[in-house]
Amino acid sequence: MSLLSGPTYAALLAVAVLGRAGAQELGQLDASPTLFTVMAAINAAGYDAELDSPNGHPLRKAIREEISKREIPSLPALKAFFQKHHKRDGTAELSQYISYALSAGGPPAFALVKRGAEIPPDVSALNGLSPLLAAFYKEANLEDLWKRSQRAIDQYIQRYHAPVAETVLQVNAYLREQTSGTRGRRFQIFIELQAAPNQVQMRTYGNEDFVVITPSPTLRIFEVRHAYLHYLLDPLATRNREILERKKGLADHAQRAPDLSDTYKEDFLQLTTASLIKAVEARLDHQPAKVQEALSEGFILAPFFAEQLPVYEKQEASMYVYYSQMVGGMDLYKEDARLSKVEFGKKAEPPPPPPTEPQLTGAAKTLADADHLAYASPPDLEKAKGLYLEVLQQTDQKPLHAAAYYGMARIAALQKDPETAERLFLKALELGPEPPVKAWTLVFLGKLSIASADREQAAKYFQEALKVEGAPDKARQEAQQGVQQTLKP
Repeated sequence: MSLLSGPTYAALLAVAVLGRAGAQELGQLDASPTLFTVMAAINAAGYDAELDSPNGHPLRKAIREEISKREIPSLPALKAFFQKHHKRDGTAELSQYISYALSAGGPPAFALVKRGAEIPPDVSALNGLSPLLAAFYKEANLEDLWKRSQRAIDQYIQRYHAPVAETVLQVNAYLREQTSGTRGRRFQIFIELQAAPNQVQMRTYGNEDFVVITPSPTLRIFEVRHAYLHYLLDPLATRNREILERKKGLADHAQRAPDLSDTYKEDFLQLTTASLIKAVEARLDHQPAKVQEALSEGFILAPFFAEQLPVYEKQEASMYVYYSQMVGGMDLYKEDARLSKVEFGKKAEPPPPPPTEPQLTGAAKTLADADHLAYASPPDLEKAKGLYLEVLQQTDQKPLHAAAYYGMARIAALQKDPETAERLFLKALELGPEPPVKAWTLVFLGKLSIASADREQAAKYFQEALKVEGAPDKARQEAQQGVQQTLKP
């Protein structure tokens, strides 16, 4: 598995890249250098959960192998710390370190950004980790590994861009939200490839909502939507606390639900929001039977909200405005009578996972194979070049041709042939490449212009890269750095 930076593009051709509206609504879909460092540290210290799972990402083992070759004086203390806080349950073990990473600042200090009672309990239990992380980050040269891992990270993030954007826009349209990330709140999705696979962990710390997604053979969009609904609807319950407190007597019925979490039994506002989310999800998915399943699990207000949502849909106000009227009109006697007849049971079995993504074929598969060879460690540049040339013969699709020319241009650059590299980059640009290919092509053309002392042309390329809608965050960062470099005397 290569750790070299730069995106892989074959997989991007199968999905739409975020447009301007999607990017604004989405907020953040990214990776975290703090989370990356925490996971690299615990992997080096003995975190082996599902290390050999076929659903894991190759980056995890690649980083472990790289770190094993380095002299790291702080590693024995880090291993002792990990063993002291070891948990038999792999999910619980991962959970505490995710909580820590989300509560800590970035490199080089990794100091906790919260103080006193604001620090989550599972984070307090890991007291003393920050100085170990700071030492490990420096001694293991994690900054280098983070930079070299960007290609793999960007490639995985791109799988989520279009589906997440579509989901966010679907929810915003249903709730009639004009914008996201307003009212002082933040919604952040992090991809972490060094963790055990098939996990989605959610956190709410104050006004910040986090979703951490680990590798999985299928996209975890349902969980993302669920978290995003919480992000938008949790504040409405808080805002209408006084109204909901008058309905709190209904919570007695939830006490009879054997499998309902104590969190919901003890917090009526959370129970109300969770019930509304269940009803909204059933509505969006056209699965009305899910409402009764939710009621059986103990989400006692799901039927009420399921009846109210069609009324909401027929009027024009947003959910933010309509919410007070909806919960204020709740008939306690009617709901009490309904709930008195309910026999709460165990949670229904989870639905089967969605089918895996289709495999690439034809020219797209050839392009993917070429990318794999070009970015392997060590790379096989000549064989990769041959496959890129095959792509040009296998299809007439210009985006695939553009990606192939981009790949050959990168190879020329690696082989110290800037003239050929520039010619091939320009050819890729002429063919109308996909946004990620276009952005990176402009970035590299800018770098070549700087190398040839043409700062004016370099600035134009970097500025054009910044204008590309759907450009990867890493490409934007490098373009911004390039602009700054052209301004230096």
